[in-house]
Amino acid sequence: MQQHNRWIKIGLINFGIVALIGCIMRYKIGFDFPFLDQKRLLHSHSHYAFVAWVSHMLYTILTEFAVQKNSQKYPIYSKLIWGNLICAGGMVVGFMTQSYGPISITFSVLAILISYVFSYNYWNDLTNHHPNHISTPWFKAALFFNCLSSIGSFILAWMMSTKHFDQNLYLASTYFYLHFQYSGWFFFGIMGILMNLFQQQFPSFKADPGVLRLFLYSCIPAYLLSVLWAHLPWYIYIIAVIAVVLQLLGLMKLIQRFSKLLPEIKQKWNLISKLIFTASFVALTIKLCLQAGSIFPDISKLAFGFRSIVIAYLHLVLLAFVSLFIVAYLYNQNKIPDTKVSRLGIVALAIGVFLNEFVLMIQGVSSFSYTIIPFLNEILFGVSLLIFISVCFIIISSHRNQLQN
Repeated sequence: MQQHNRWIKIGLINFGIVALIGCIMRYKIGFDFPFLDQKRLLHSHSHYAFVAWVSHMLYTILTEFAVQKNSQKYPIYSKLIWGNLICAGGMVVGFMTQSYGPISITFSVLAILISYVFSYNYWNDLTNHHPNHISTPWFKAALFFNCLSSIGSFILAWMMSTKHFDQNLYLASTYFYLHFQYSGWFFFGIMGILMNLFQQQFPSFKADPGVLRLFLYSCIPAYLLSVLWAHLPWYIYIIAVIAVVLQLLGLMKLIQRFSKLLPEIKQKWNLISKLIFTASFVALTIKLCLQAGSIFPDISKLAFGFRSIVIAYLHLVLLAFVSLFIVAYLYNQNKIPDTKVSRLGIVALAIGVFLNEFVLMIQGVSSFSYTIIPFLNEILFGVSLLIFISVCFIIISSHRNQLQN
């Protein structure tokens, strides 16, 4: 499928653009660089990462799954994916030039509307052509939470366009969007992809419906963990605690299910696949454990009170869990060729992601005592440069493979 391979190549290029903007942001913090506004770069970096990298790749992978039994819908999905890419480009231009303004808000709204149309078509395809597939309930949950997250975006867009700014509403809306993207759209989409992968490659794999139910029932109440700073009543706090318990039970059942596949994984996957998939799952485990820890008020205050800790958590999910999984999946499926260049890029990316989390953790811990550790910003720039270069290696490898084919 030439078109599908082109979308993957574009997605990897978008990943490189996200990493490049991250490098520029880190350079501005560590060194003197008066050009480009840091806040506008931040908005461009985050929105492009969500729309042009992660959502684009999820749309692409999900489309490949759907058209296996309904190829007539391919033109519709093709137009939606191209439309999403156009919106991502418009959002970057808008955020770079005017932050939240007519251009960025318009393209953001259009991207959300495209996600609605994609979700409607995909939901129907799942119902009509994959009703009993192991991945169907995971994909449906992902689509639902992707649409639900847009409520936060609409509130933010309304606040920015009307200049009616309320700090608590702004934070609650931001965390609403982030939570249902990270713990909803991204998580359930990835789990659906993983379930399909396991079913194809490991005959002994059997899904546990209880895992899905635990994560599904806990997703909405787990949002409360993001707004504990709002001094919620005790009975609301209890709901957040229940959500944590459900998530941890889901994680335990997930580990038990995956552990049964270890003999087959060791036999069928090469070292790179095993390492990167494992790193992604470890990141997911840490994320869920950190969420569990946030039910304690003192830990929650620390988490939301220090910017470096918030950034470390966001990168833990977006880079360590989501991005490494996508790269590992593409590599496992030969969408990223198994060459020396690609292996070097993938390993370097994993190292860069680990170093990024490690340095941010040091920065966060040192903030507790207001201790200044020298050259941390310069080190973070070096790490972001390593991530950018590693992505470039992956892009080059994929481009060479396409030329050869």
